This record gives sequence, structure tokens and C-alpha cells, in this order.
Amino acid sequence: MISMLRFLIRYIPVSVLILLFVSSCGVQKPQGVLLYDPKEVAELSTKLGIELSNIDKDDDLNMHLYAEVSQWLGVPYVYAGLSKNGVDCSGFTYIIYQEVYKKTIPRSTTYLSKMAMKNISKKKLQAGDLVFFATSSEKNKISHVGIYLKDGCFIHASTSRGVIVSHLDEGYYDRTWKKGGRPK
Repeated sequence: MISMLRFLIRYIPVSVLILLFVSSCGVQKPQGVLLYDPKEVAELSTKLGIELSNIDKDDDLNMHLYAEVSQWLGVPYVYAGLSKNGVDCSGFTYIIYQEVYKKTIPRSTTYLSKMAMKNISKKKLQAGDLVFFATSSEKNKISHVGIYLKDGCFIHASTSRGVIVSHLDEGYYDRTWKKGGRPK
């Protein structure tokens, strides 16, 4: 009887802890529950000009992206720039991918457009996908890159306005669109 009591005292607490740990690992935040502070999400939504919700699962998954890119809004365009003093389109994309996704991607738009990635149509783009445009005099040469946010909006370093959010349906970007891609 005493050995059975020692066994129970020794192993039941450990068993309970293991059960609690294992059962909590796969728990996801339920829909309809506030995932982020509503005030912060509203400010971020206003700053980026996109509709964000603090109860949306997809927004929750991409909040780090939205928060990071929002800190770059208004940074001036500087060819070959890689800082908040100035950045170009591929440099901006390069930095964001390192910061948000911990991925090192090519530094130039040309190499970015040629890297291994899953091609994504405009209608199937997801937050974080790359969007490519042919904005130079060579109509088929990809020369500009941005990062898709949501609802047709993407963020990029514009040569004339610095880091801004634009819409894929804007005339200029609609005309110069080449492809969307999701890095592997």
C-alpha cells in the first residue's frame, strides 16, 4: 500500500503536467475573440489605409508584417538605399523579408523576379506575396517590386513618393503589372 502511494505521489503530478502541456500546444485563438488591442489595430489600419480587424484570423497571422511595413511609410526613395534614411523598392522588400519572415531573398528586382517562387494570380494574392511590374521603357522587363498587403493593396518604394501603399487597380500599376509570386 505504501509503495502504491509513493508511486501515485511521484507520477501523478508529472502526468498531469504532461497532459496540460500536450493539450495546450494545438490550441488556437477562437474567431470572435480580440487578438490585438482594438485601438492599436485601428491606428495601424488608418496608417496603412487598409481595413484591419482585431478579430480576423488572417489579419492576426499578418499583424507583424503590417506593423513592420507601417514604420517605413514615407521613407524617401534612394537608389540602392537600405535604411530609413532612404530605400529603393528591392531594398525595402529585402529588409522586410528578413525582418518579418527571417528569409534572405535577392537584393535586386531582376534577381527577385527570377528566383524560385510559386506564381500567384492577382485574385489569389495573400499578404506577404511579391508583386512585380515592368515600369521602365522596356515593356517586358520587370523593374519594380512591392509586397502585397490585402484587398488589392500593396506597399512599395515609389521613385517619386517614397514608401507608400498603392492599389493594383490604379491605372499605372494595372498597366505595368507583370506577375505575383510567393517565395518558396
